[in-house]
Amino acid sequence: MPAHVIKPGRFTVHVLNPLVAWLARRGVSVWGARILAVRGRKTGAWRRTPVNPLTADGHLHLVAPRGHVQWTHNLRAAGGGELRLGRRTRRFTAVEVPDAEKPPLLRAYLRRWKAEVGVFFGGVGPDATDAELLAIAPKHPVFRLTVEP
Repeated sequence: MPAHVIKPGRFTVHVLNPLVAWLARRGVSVWGARILAVRGRKTGAWRRTPVNPLTADGHLHLVAPRGHVQWTHNLRAAGGGELRLGRRTRRFTAVEVPDAEKPPLLRAYLRRWKAEVGVFFGGVGPDATDAELLAIAPKHPVFRLTVEP
């Protein structure tokens, strides 16, 4: 079965993501957005993309609403990266969360950002049952981050 990926449209690629990234580089966070910087798994070059970190259960997490996209593959290979906002950089290591542990994290993520990313979850929202969230869990990678001091 091929990996689940929802590619962004032209507006997202050429307007929305560049705008959020531009603001984040200047220290302005839109709804908690940060710039994820992670080394490319093939080139080793830094790759950057806007993300919405989630704080849940005392940990920082990254959820991939569009599925198994390039940054998720790179993060698996690199094992860590950086979250950037303005001049502040937070280095972290990352561990992928098993599907069985994802329902409360997906629920918290959807509670916070459903208006922005809900369309990528196939009609499943924050009020869904654990079984419904578990059913979509394989489509949405989640990483638990450990931020370096």
